[in-house]
Amino acid sequence: MKKCNGCGAVFQSLDSNLEGYIKEENILKSEICERCFRIKNYGDYKFIDKNNIDFINILKNINLTNDLVVLVVDIFNVNKDLVNITKYLKNDLLLVFTKKDILPLKVTDDKLLSYNEKLKIKCVDSIIISSNKNYSFDLLFDKINMYKKTKNVYVVGYTNAGKSTMINKLIYNYSDSKSLITTSILPSTTISTIEIKLNDELTIIDTPGVLDNGSIINYVDSKTLKKIVPKKEIKPVTYQIKTTQNIIVEDLLKVESSNNNLTFYVSNDLKIDRYYKNIETNLIENIVRVNPNNDIVISGLGFIRVSKKEIIKVYTLENVDVYVRESLI
Repeated sequence: MKKCNGCGAVFQSLDSNLEGYIKEENILKSEICERCFRIKNYGDYKFIDKNNIDFINILKNINLTNDLVVLVVDIFNVNKDLVNITKYLKNDLLLVFTKKDILPLKVTDDKLLSYNEKLKIKCVDSIIISSNKNYSFDLLFDKINMYKKTKNVYVVGYTNAGKSTMINKLIYNYSDSKSLITTSILPSTTISTIEIKLNDELTIIDTPGVLDNGSIINYVDSKTLKKIVPKKEIKPVTYQIKTTQNIIVEDLLKVESSNNNLTFYVSNDLKIDRYYKNIETNLIENIVRVNPNNDIVISGLGFIRVSKKEIIKVYTLENVDVYVRESLI
């Protein structure tokens, strides 16, 4: 049974709308399915309807092994339910924070790694990397080899956490293989498990990302998503607010505050405007109560650091999670 090297789907030639489709005459000679081919060459994404039941079943199977698990976390979008992944696993966990290059340079590794204490994830070790900058990959490779108990190492995490991009960098750095995993900013790019043999002693197994139903990435089109996902270091924007004001991030977010300092950590491609009057929108209201040095997180979009205690109105798209946490930075 031949599988796509890009997304892990089993090849089939019966239905072009289902995962793994490829014309029958191309099955023997092709390495990737038509969907992966179009993503890689044209950025043409075809949505595949998946759910977390498939991922949970994969975790349960991993739990039957003694293999090391690399839990990949997007440091810019730390999911509030991240610890739920670990409840299915008894395996040793190596915690890897990705996208170091997205946060301001002044934020140190030690500061970011200490955030794991707030996440309360039991792990053998943790590291922060940047796949785009090839940052700390030698150390990551050493830690994987140090903690693995078998030849197999699983990679798990939420969608868009950077799992496949990290694996491709490991392939490029430490393997002679020319086959790369399909990457995309859109959810459910990886469909099933993909095994990548780096050497005789190490096989990396990529897994589909856990779907975050509360993330804004599920409710925007691909053009908007390209603006939401940061491509380079974020330049935070701070507003000192003394009277009731509205801060609006395009048609995605409105924040109403009366007395605070709000620092926005969102993609630089998004336009932010300040208004000294109320602006009506079709966004859904969320009432949040914050304390000094809290973050207001808009799942998948970014976060806002606050400096004072206040009740703030946050408006965003329907079904998008808005919550408060201790400040990341």
